[in-house]
Amino acid sequence: MSDDLNFDLSYVDWFRHSSPYINAHRDKTFVIFIPGEAAESAQFSNIISDLALMDSLGIRLVIVHGARSQINRIFEREALTSKLHKACRITPQEQLLPIIQASAGVRVQIEAQLSMALANTPMAGTRLKICSGNHVIARPLGVVDGIDFGHSGEVRRIDAEAINKLLNDDNMVLLSHLGYSPTGEVFNLKGEEVATQAAIQLKADKLIMLNAEEGIFSDKGELVSELLAKDAERLLDKLSSNNEIKLALQACIQAVRNAVPRAHLISFNENGGLIRELFTREGAGTMIDEDSYEQLRQATIDDVGGMMALLAPLEANGTLVRRSRELLENEIDRFILIERDNAIVACAALYAFEDESLGELACVAVDPSYRGGRRGDRLLKGIERSARKQGLNKLFLLTTRTAHWFIERGFKADSLTAIPNAKQSLYNYQRNSKIFIKKL
Repeated sequence: MSDDLNFDLSYVDWFRHSSPYINAHRDKTFVIFIPGEAAESAQFSNIISDLALMDSLGIRLVIVHGARSQINRIFEREALTSKLHKACRITPQEQLLPIIQASAGVRVQIEAQLSMALANTPMAGTRLKICSGNHVIARPLGVVDGIDFGHSGEVRRIDAEAINKLLNDDNMVLLSHLGYSPTGEVFNLKGEEVATQAAIQLKADKLIMLNAEEGIFSDKGELVSELLAKDAERLLDKLSSNNEIKLALQACIQAVRNAVPRAHLISFNENGGLIRELFTREGAGTMIDEDSYEQLRQATIDDVGGMMALLAPLEANGTLVRRSRELLENEIDRFILIERDNAIVACAALYAFEDESLGELACVAVDPSYRGGRRGDRLLKGIERSARKQGLNKLFLLTTRTAHWFIERGFKADSLTAIPNAKQSLYNYQRNSKIFIKKL
């Protein structure tokens, strides 16, 4: 048998073994993060070809790109000083334009590469459609630790409905690290955060983080092919705060903690890393998944310690009114919570005013590491069910920081006179909480 025939049979065998993966991935939604460094790597054209192949196999692709290295290069060229605080870039107004220019350059490069269909190339005959737009809604970070972050922001939400319409029409969707506010402002976001929130809010089947490193390595220097999220969390403290692999690993952990089935760390320097991970048994890089069980249940006296740990940061920053251990113990039967891996990750309370048929929704808290997975909605539904069982026909709440979240879920602003007299007498005018009511 000739060498050529051996090669052909080897290829046929590989293709046969990849068919189960091709069938499994068809019509699935994958969010793939491409850092700015990847766009400058020698393997970038191969990455683009692999994306085209995945698209042709029926995978719904949302690509998120960063531009960190391109921004740094422009800053060096224009002698601009970039300041970081807690691994986040501070973006004053005068530095926003060069950041936009760097981001636009990467976006155009990706779009141009995906438009290529030259003969004798892996993308010959392709007819790819890629769409971008203002699908990332952002808000400013504001002032943190006394530092004004300017035009640095965080993701408020992803326009999942618009993105899904584009995906349903056989488009790839391209998102950048820039977000837009309803007031017409532009904010510089972490690309890793955009990718994470896109995966969570689109209910994606996978989040894939391309990175310079091959994945996570053991103490013996061996590549770890699979990690549970709880084990991955233990590794974070060993990585420096500005380490790119740490940002990528944090994104993977948050995604799988919020119902994304699988997340992957894959090197953009490895030719065919994407294809190996998705279509072969041995895979590539490191996969992070979640195996824990989560339940919504009534709180008990044994939960007070865990609830205090959950509430403490929100009480410290003024989002919630401080509650003592004694008060929590006395009112524990008013609380429901979400437990995961024997840890309390969310809670809420219902205080009934039966004479007025009103219920107060209070103490809604979700651990920051678990936000974005609709746990707040689960708590709200649980409280509403309990209120109806008690014959209450309205819920009200007082809030200083989270008004928009409740408005989006049917609550309407009202006055102090709309709540029970007993509650009015306890109103803290210095705190100046807003009042919202919802009919059940």
